[in-house]
Amino acid sequence: MSFFIIALISAVVFLTLLYFFFPEQIVLLARWLMRKRARVERRTVTVDGRVWPYLEGGDPSKPVLVMVHGFGADKDHWTFYAPWLTRDYRLIAPDLPGFGENDRDGELPFDVGSQAARLKGFLDALGLERPHLGGNSMGGWIALRFAIDYPGALRTLTLMNNAGILGADESELQKLAANRDYNPLVIANLEDADRLIAFVVHKPTYVPARLKPVIYADALKHRDLLDRIFWTIADEMEAKPLNDELGKVTVPTLIIWGRHDKLIDVSCVAVLEKGIANSRSHIFEHVAHVPMMEDPKATAEVQRAFLAEHP
Repeated sequence: MSFFIIALISAVVFLTLLYFFFPEQIVLLARWLMRKRARVERRTVTVDGRVWPYLEGGDPSKPVLVMVHGFGADKDHWTFYAPWLTRDYRLIAPDLPGFGENDRDGELPFDVGSQAARLKGFLDALGLERPHLGGNSMGGWIALRFAIDYPGALRTLTLMNNAGILGADESELQKLAANRDYNPLVIANLEDADRLIAFVVHKPTYVPARLKPVIYADALKHRDLLDRIFWTIADEMEAKPLNDELGKVTVPTLIIWGRHDKLIDVSCVAVLEKGIANSRSHIFEHVAHVPMMEDPKATAEVQRAFLAEHP
C-alpha cells in the first residue's frame, strides 16, 4: 500500500473521529482553512475602551477596503469573499459591537447612527483615511449612514442588499415583522436554523447535523440580545428610513443586489439609484440576500471593476 493511500485513509479516519466526537474542532479547522484561503488574519484594536476583533489581509500598501457584516453575522462571513480581493486591496472586516467576538453589552444603544459612530472610531483607531467602505444588509445600512454622517471620510461606498431604505414593494421580512410576537431572523432552536438559511439564501447548502450545535451555538446563546437589536433597527426602519437623505451621499456608490432577496426587496435598487447622484447598480438573477457568500467570485468581480475606477 502506497504512502499516499495510507495518508489518505488516516486523514479520513481522523476527520471522521473529529466529526462524531469533537465537532467543534471541525468547525474551528474549517474557519482556519477559510481564513488561510482568504489570506486574512485575526487582529484586535481597542476603541474607546472596547476591544474590536477584526480580520485583515492583503498588502498594507494597497488601497484599504472595509467591509461590514449584517445582522446575526460576523467578520468571518467575508472569508468567502476575500480571496478575490486581498491580492489588490488591504481588506479589513470587523466584528461590530453586539456581534461576533465584539462586546455583547446589552446596555449599548444599537441604533444605526450609534453603530456608524462606533465604526468611525474603529477606522480612526486604525489610522484609516478615506477608505473604500462597503456592507451587506444591516452593515450596508450602517455604511450608508456613515457616508451621510461623515461625507469626507470615504473614497467609495458599496451597498449589498442594504437595509435602511423603503422600496416600492414590501419584502417578505417586512410582512412577517408586522407580527411583533415573531422574529423571523432569530432562531428558536437548532431545527429552526434550516428555516432561517432557506429564508436568507436562494439555494441553501446542507449543514451536517453534528455541526449544527457548534455553528449555531452563538445565535442561540445570544438570542435575547439579537432579538433586542432586531426590533431596535426594525423600529428605526419604520420611523426613519433614509430615502430622503440619499442626496447627501457624495461619494461614488455601487449598489449590488440579489433578485431573490426575501428580506429587503429588490425594488430598493431603483430608490437608491435615483437618490444617490453618482451611483450605479448590478442585480444578480441567481442569488438572494448575501451575494458575497452565494456567488463570491462574481460579486467580487463587479466590485473590483468599480473600485478600479476610483483608485
